Amino acid sequence: MTRAVESPAVQAAAADTDLTGATAPEHVFSPAQQEAVYRAIFERRDMRHFAGGAVAPAVMRRLLMAAHHAPSVGFMQPWRFLRVATRALRAELQALVEQERQQTATALGERMDAFLRLKVEGLMDAAEVWVVALSEGREQHVFGRRTLPHMDLASTACAIQNLWLAARAEGLGMGWVSMFDPVAVASLLGMPEGAEPVALLCIGPVRHFYDDPMLQQQRWAQRTALDDVLFEDTWGQPLSAGGTAGSGRGD
Repeated sequence: MTRAVESPAVQAAAADTDLTGATAPEHVFSPAQQEAVYRAIFERRDMRHFAGGAVAPAVMRRLLMAAHHAPSVGFMQPWRFLRVATRALRAELQALVEQERQQTATALGERMDAFLRLKVEGLMDAAEVWVVALSEGREQHVFGRRTLPHMDLASTACAIQNLWLAARAEGLGMGWVSMFDPVAVASLLGMPEGAEPVALLCIGPVRHFYDDPMLQQQRWAQRTALDDVLFEDTWGQPLSAGGTAGSGRGD
């Protein structure tokens, strides 16, 4: 059973209820609403184990609407979503993922055996499989991308995260599979020139959510302490004591 997470927002509200004029009270969510947002964030997991079943069309529509309301640089909305409806097509996608899994294992060298023991996808078990792609014609969007052209990918990642959090709130698991040759997937799905697949999303009921990220449970990697990724003014300069409340060492 997933551990309950005490929301930082609720902790902060208990410690300091004075808004000091910085935020209008009507803009602040209630403690219960804040807790729900933070719960979805902290209990979201990259799922690999699914329980079959189905996702009601109305629920799937809500998830996609949440994704479509993500922020995007220059309001370019570069995301496209393609549902994989047939098991035969899912199997072809899984074969492409397996090809890349084997090549990744070889590239990992001494970690090859440990990697091959990991489950990396649930394409045949999830209720829904969706492919997320960058749309064709993105070169016309210059606003915010002249020096940072990869903002199309960053924007699409925001859409995927929106969908992920909405799925968790609906009690559904989601896994992002990125182990594939994008050219092969684009060809398989008949994508136009310039379109680029970036994610295979497995979505559906699960028997339980992992208490911790699966790769952390499997000792593949550990979450970095918050303070180790926070700098001030200069790269590598630790954040000053007044920069944030708390040490951030409890992650």
